[in-house]
Amino acid sequence: MAISSRWLFLLSAIVILTAQAVAQTKPLYQFCINNKGNYTSNSTYDKNLNHILSSLSSGARINYGFFNSSYGNNSDEVHAIGLCRGDSNSDDCRSCLNNAASVLKQNCPVQKEAILWYDHCMFRYSNRSIFGRMETSPRVYMWNQYNVSANYLDQFNNVLRTLLEGLRDEAAAGGSLRKYAVNNTIGPQFMTLYAIVQCTPDLSAIGCYNCLTGAFGDIPKCCSGKQGGRVIRPSCNFRFEVGQFYNSTAEPLPPTSSPVSPPPPSSNNTNSTPSAGSKSNTSRTVIIIVVPTVAFVVLIISVCVYLRVRRPREKVESHYVDEIRSVESLLFDFGTISLATDNFSEANKLGQGGFGAVYKGKLSDGQVIAVKRLSKNSGQGDLEFKNEVLLVAKLQHRNLVRLLGFCLERKERLLVYEFVENTSLDHFLFDPTKRGHLDWERRYKIIGGIARGILYLHEDSRLRIIHRDLKASNILLDAYMNPKISDFGMARLFVLDETQGNTSRIVGTYGYMAPEYAMHGQFSMKSDAYSFGVLVLEILSGQKNISFRIGENVEHLLSYAWRNWRENAALNIVDPTMKPSSTSEVMRCIHIGLLCVQENVADRPTMASVVVMLNSYSTTLPVPSQPAFFMHTNMESGWKHSVGTTDKSEERSKGSSIQASQNEVSITELYPR
Repeated sequence: MAISSRWLFLLSAIVILTAQAVAQTKPLYQFCINNKGNYTSNSTYDKNLNHILSSLSSGARINYGFFNSSYGNNSDEVHAIGLCRGDSNSDDCRSCLNNAASVLKQNCPVQKEAILWYDHCMFRYSNRSIFGRMETSPRVYMWNQYNVSANYLDQFNNVLRTLLEGLRDEAAAGGSLRKYAVNNTIGPQFMTLYAIVQCTPDLSAIGCYNCLTGAFGDIPKCCSGKQGGRVIRPSCNFRFEVGQFYNSTAEPLPPTSSPVSPPPPSSNNTNSTPSAGSKSNTSRTVIIIVVPTVAFVVLIISVCVYLRVRRPREKVESHYVDEIRSVESLLFDFGTISLATDNFSEANKLGQGGFGAVYKGKLSDGQVIAVKRLSKNSGQGDLEFKNEVLLVAKLQHRNLVRLLGFCLERKERLLVYEFVENTSLDHFLFDPTKRGHLDWERRYKIIGGIARGILYLHEDSRLRIIHRDLKASNILLDAYMNPKISDFGMARLFVLDETQGNTSRIVGTYGYMAPEYAMHGQFSMKSDAYSFGVLVLEILSGQKNISFRIGENVEHLLSYAWRNWRENAALNIVDPTMKPSSTSEVMRCIHIGLLCVQENVADRPTMASVVVMLNSYSTTLPVPSQPAFFMHTNMESGWKHSVGTTDKSEERSKGSSIQASQNEVSITELYPR
């Protein structure tokens, strides 16, 4: 019996080792990309590719799990990138990359561009530059075949979303050597949830952030309601497990400022007992090492002190300085702004917002500007400031406020905008006296301008941007009462094939926020459409959305508009000071506003459809359904809230987070777009 047990143990060990070896040599997936061109055997491109692969196998440098190389010229130049999982040691990393490179070359013998993923590494090459480029396809989805218990699904999703977004922020803030983060947290029923996220370190912080955010947006396509899953893209990837699947420690990165001491000189002395001569040599060696090292440290400290005193502007509290400086042509000197605003005098103060004050100023060339001075304890931190600079600087549309520049100096964060003469829409709309300046023609023009501005953000600009804070106070009016959308501090950037996102940090203004965003952190172009619908009803009624008084009753604008629409008395909501010349136009705008604030996300129109509806009277409008946050009246108990929620299919498709389990119980789906 003892002999049988020993043989059984040996056989089990052989089976396990064999299975591990097979798993190591079998890729998760590979793509031989045909539309990027082909090459022939022994061609210049083939030789250049072989040169890179041979350099990798012969000991080319791999920096903390990242390999990058280019070789050749013009159309025959080959660019290669390799990335190992952040917890891989250097030997395993080199072995994995060598294996991946060899297998990829063999399996894609003619394609100039190809990519292969193992569980612990990725290798790709191309005839175009791929270094520093955030790329989202081709992509691989994998998920566990087991479902999350329906009783704990919401709790499971919330815990995972929080864990995932925290790791994304940590990885994006990593340096140029590694963008990698792992962590675990306690989920429902005391299960431990593990997660890993990683970007190629050649990406910028915002590139890594956007790549991972986009990858999280793929969760509903592959893993909604599943116990586990993973999304793998060329530039980033993430994975979840209910059991630990990664090493707790990773290869330590070098200190950012400590000097590296030279190695001690080699010695041919083979004596095991030191002699007087060897002691003298040892002392001499110590002096040779210590004195230059100390001198080097003193030199480094002196240089740092000099730079700190000589160039104090270099110290900025943001993690995203490198990216902000990509638009350095917009950089203003603090003294210039201070002079233009008369040292931010109260006389030049235009208003006070949640993030700080806005001042009017005049530059030396006579140009009038508006300066947003962020308060040091405002809710808008470096991330929001970075958003506003990088997003607005790239946007050019007549219905968006134009950013002229910014300032990062003396711990000040200033945004310099074009001056818009008539302040914001709310100053006119909700003022009993100024409201009379907004006749129907002006209000109709404002509605159309806001719609075109949002459409530009969603579909017509180089970027896809969700504003997330559309409201009357963020609509500025120029001298001709043309609307300009402002305040992009809370905006979120999508890559062009993304349509939705999740966040655990809800920002914006209640009353304008779509229910799926306010309650679940799910935002999309349709959540901006909801805010637009609220704005339309406010512009038509001249009333704030939260509450207003009709006789003795306190009403909610959406509820009031919906009840009057159902009773064929929609014109009751119209501001009596407006006196419209065309009731058909007003009715159409009310109709569009109600379509935008519908409870069901899928029923709301896109902004492209809204612009068509506003400009084409031949278009038949669908019948709106009940708006979100509808308030029912009850004669006995007064008002009762019935808070709108998204339908179940939409909620699951947007709100689900995943956890990947072991590979043997996962399913893969490919999206080589």
